Amino acid sequence: MDIALYLLATLLIIGGVVGNIVPALPGIPMIFGGIWLAAAVDQYRHVGVVWLVVIGALAAMGIIVDFVSATLGAKRVGASPRALTGAGLGTLVGMFLGIPGLLLGPFVGALIGELASGTSVLRSAHVGAATWLGLLCGVLVKLVLSFMMIGLFAFAWLVD
Repeated sequence: MDIALYLLATLLIIGGVVGNIVPALPGIPMIFGGIWLAAAVDQYRHVGVVWLVVIGALAAMGIIVDFVSATLGAKRVGASPRALTGAGLGTLVGMFLGIPGLLLGPFVGALIGELASGTSVLRSAHVGAATWLGLLCGVLVKLVLSFMMIGLFAFAWLVD
């Protein structure tokens, strides 16, 4: 039974890394779940509570980055408050609309928000593109945090 659970933990971690790139999967939570499962199967001998709290803090940062990255991209180019709200709402609504919603939601939200503040279509498109760049940067940060989580898990497992 332990082998099956370790295999499941490994699949969760691998799926989580893929999930950081493919927006349909919750990458960071899957990685943390796999790490926690492996630690629990081992009865927390190698990876204890302190390690799980540190890894969990990294996971929380990754989730926050996921929600905030699009908004920060729009803010970077001086988007209006309505565009920032639109990017945040577009991200939230996009989560329920599958991959197209996750990819287009923040862009469309920022675009509509910027248009609602009375700016030109070109400026609104510029804000939307900056939102996408924010998402891309967010994916890169999530990948770094994911590999840090996996690295800390491996270090804790091997040191003890």
